Amino acid sequence: MASLEELAQAVLDGDETQVVELTKSLLTSGVSPKDVIDKGLMAGIDKVGELFKNNEMFVPEVLLSAAALKAGMELVLKESQQGAEVTTKGTVVMGTVEGDLHDIGKNLVCMMLESNGFKVYDLGVDVKPDKFIEAVKQYQPDIVGMSALLTTTMVNMKTTIDALAAAGLRDKVKILVGGAPVNQKFADEIGADGYAPDAAAAVEVCRKCLAG
Repeated sequence: MASLEELAQAVLDGDETQVVELTKSLLTSGVSPKDVIDKGLMAGIDKVGELFKNNEMFVPEVLLSAAALKAGMELVLKESQQGAEVTTKGTVVMGTVEGDLHDIGKNLVCMMLESNGFKVYDLGVDVKPDKFIEAVKQYQPDIVGMSALLTTTMVNMKTTIDALAAAGLRDKVKILVGGAPVNQKFADEIGADGYAPDAAAAVEVCRKCLAG
């Protein structure tokens, strides 16, 4: 029988094929989707993040691990939703702000939210304020999530919040921000409702936002 430790290692190795096989095996043998995510897939990507932070792992390897993680997550979501009515805990519009093309962190947050029952509309990267406004009008989300990896683009979070306010939409949504250069102080300064340092924390912040 496959183990959660093997799955975590496969994510760390960036072995997408192995991740899919191990995920299928674990789910078939009765391991809960939550444990597959928390103790297998996310355990692996947490280790990737740790190694990357310490310059022991580099972007090409991280991308392979992220792709392997995504394949495993999609499989878990597909299996866990079969035959069951899906109850949405909340709707989130997510995007990397204008001028920024980085999406690993944003993609991880999207996957974590989806795996925890949120409906996510991913607007992608380099998202202009007008596109956030259009998405809020179209999808009527509970939360707008914004990501940035660069100090030069994080200021566009404030620009987007101001644009939402000018459009009369600011009070209709909670706003969550995150990304490498972002911290709680910055989130407070630009008037965001929440800040998350990582994907797992983003889920908790979204829950708190919706709880009032």
